[in-house]
Amino acid sequence: MKTIDLAYRTLYAELVQRSLDASFETDFSTAGNFVRVPVKGRDYWYFEETRPEKTRRYVGPAEDPEIARRVAAFREIKDDLRSRRKLVSTLVRDAGLTAPETFTGDVVEALEKAGLFRLRAVLVGTVAFQTYAGHLGVRLPGAALQTGDADFAQFHSVSAEVEDSMPPVIDVLKAVDPTFREIPHRTDAGRTTQYENASRYRIEFLTPNRGSDEHADRASPMPSLGGASAQPLRFLDFLIRDPVRTVLLHRSGVPVLVPSPERFAVHKLIVATRRERGAAAKREKDLHQAGLLVEALDTTRRQDDLALVFAEAWERGDAWRDALRKGLSLLKPDRHEMVQSVLGRALGEIGAQLEGFPMRIA
Repeated sequence: MKTIDLAYRTLYAELVQRSLDASFETDFSTAGNFVRVPVKGRDYWYFEETRPEKTRRYVGPAEDPEIARRVAAFREIKDDLRSRRKLVSTLVRDAGLTAPETFTGDVVEALEKAGLFRLRAVLVGTVAFQTYAGHLGVRLPGAALQTGDADFAQFHSVSAEVEDSMPPVIDVLKAVDPTFREIPHRTDAGRTTQYENASRYRIEFLTPNRGSDEHADRASPMPSLGGASAQPLRFLDFLIRDPVRTVLLHRSGVPVLVPSPERFAVHKLIVATRRERGAAAKREKDLHQAGLLVEALDTTRRQDDLALVFAEAWERGDAWRDALRKGLSLLKPDRHEMVQSVLGRALGEIGAQLEGFPMRIA
């Protein structure tokens, strides 16, 4: 596995910061523009958008210094937006990093602008995996894998405590594609954890299940998610703890929160063992992504981070250990040897002694 040039790693880090800064700096959509309109001998500022249809909103008199300052700041943001588009293009075209499929990018961007990540939700699944090449600074084989869904997770405690909410999720999604609809939960018909469009593209909201298994079939209300509920899942609290900020290489860059790559890798080993019969393709994808991230973490000398989270998972009890052992055994022989070797060396380096874990060093 090859690292990307330092110059491109620097560009990616700059794009992450500038995209995050831009998300805090404007109350107006960057799809529009300020226009100066004369009315009865005086000039006024209006904000004009053309998507999905042309609209014009009154802003205020042109001579108001505060409004003039805001207009000037907005122009700087628009200039930066064009500059960031060039950065994204360079990272995709020249550095070989992966951009998401356009529709996926549009969906994630719309939810980001609606405040989803500001409210500490986390992008998970294959779309999150696509961000790790830039985050780690490696060429990650398989990152270009496309997907027909996007998954987001949030702790219920966070959703209940932030005392804020994004606009209705269905309205945000319909602005991207009017065919999006709510899918009633299979046991809680009055709640929605999934949304789907006419092309069967699916959005799902998830939350950790740390109670009894009887809660697994109940949708959890999420006060901050604009009317959406979330599906409780085991092991998810481990995945979304301590997420990292990164950027989706779409348009001018979409700032997102994703799980740390080391947690993503360990979690994939676990969930691969819980795939039902008939889900062999998803299990193979889980194992493939886990193996690639272990190799990437080793290549970028972040194996200590991997060892620490693996040890954390191992010490959570027998059910976790059994899942990790089984997940490792499901890896293809060459990948199993590589993962076992990396973990063995890294656990030895941090002085971890895990009961029952074979500390073989290749």
